[in-house]
Amino acid sequence: MNGSEWVVEAYGCDPVRLGDVGALGQVFDALVEELSLHPVGNPLWHRFPMPGGVTGMLMLAESHLTVHTFPEHASLCVNLFCCTARKDWDWSSRLAELVGATDVRVRRLERVYALEDGRWEMGDGRRSDLQRLPSPVSILPSESP
Repeated sequence: MNGSEWVVEAYGCDPVRLGDVGALGQVFDALVEELSLHPVGNPLWHRFPMPGGVTGMLMLAESHLTVHTFPEHASLCVNLFCCTARKDWDWSSRLAELVGATDVRVRRLERVYALEDGRWEMGDGRRSDLQRLPSPVSILPSESP
């Protein structure tokens, strides 16, 4: 089983909306509804002193959704991690609509949870040729007095 993580940077955003928890809540609401996500509580928000932005976090049954805004740079960063498969969201058009973004860059990472037979299973079913390496952590026996 694999998951997906989206790392998103959006530029050219409306600085007023980037400092508005209500506007950012609309971004969270749209993601939750359109990707069928399952919040386990209410979002948490932290507003920085002006001209700073907002940091928001929503814990999900699937993992988490976070946003960090920078009104002074007209930009925001979003991270969405889902431990189960999800379709791609139209980040560019939705962030343009919700926060006025003019340039959106999206990286999607496939998160692989387990090694099988000492080989890394890729999200597309391929397997790597890398063999399992020994753990970098050793447990030492306790010393006797």
